[in-house]
Amino acid sequence: MIASALKRLTERVSKKIGLDKALDAAGVDDITEKAGYKLSAGVFIGTLVKWFVLLVFFIVALDILRLSEVTTFLRDVVIGYLPQVIVAVLILMVAVIIANAVRGTVVASTKLAGMKRPDLFGKVAYVAIITLAILAALNQLNIASELIQTLFTGIVFAISLALGLSFGLGGREAATRAIDSVTRKH
Repeated sequence: MIASALKRLTERVSKKIGLDKALDAAGVDDITEKAGYKLSAGVFIGTLVKWFVLLVFFIVALDILRLSEVTTFLRDVVIGYLPQVIVAVLILMVAVIIANAVRGTVVASTKLAGMKRPDLFGKVAYVAIITLAILAALNQLNIASELIQTLFTGIVFAISLALGLSFGLGGREAATRAIDSVTRKH
C-alpha cells in the first residue's frame, strides 16, 4: 500500500512540474513511439519508486526470516546496481534533449550558410550524439566496458584522422604558397 501510494504521489508531482510536457517538447515521445512504446515519465519514475520500496520491504522481510544470503544478494547486487541504471537512463534522456537541440541548430546554421541538404547534417549530428550517449550509458551499466572504451577510442581516432586528412589535403595548396613565399624572401 505504501509503495502504491508513493507511486501515485510521484506521478502527481511529475504532472504538476510538467515533466511529460518537457520531454514531449524535447522529442523523447517521438523516439519512444518509433520504438513501439508510449512513455510517460511520471508513470515510469513512479513505477521505479514503487518497485524500489517493494524491494526494500522484501529485503526486510527476508532478513526477519533470517535468509541472509538472499538478503545480501538483493541488498548488495540488486539495490547496488539501481543507481547505475538510473544514471544510464538520465544520460539517455539528457542526450536526446541535447541531440534535438543540436540538430535544430545545425540545420538552421547550414541553411543560413547556403549548404545543400541541411537535414542530413542535422541527422548526422543527432546520430553522433545519441551514439555517444548509448556508449556512455552502456559504460555506466558496466556492459562490455572494455569493448566500449576501445570503440570510443577508435571513434575519436577516426574523427581525428579524418579531420587531419581533410585539412591536410585541402590546405596543401595554401601550404605550398606559404612555403614558396618564405623561401623566395631568403
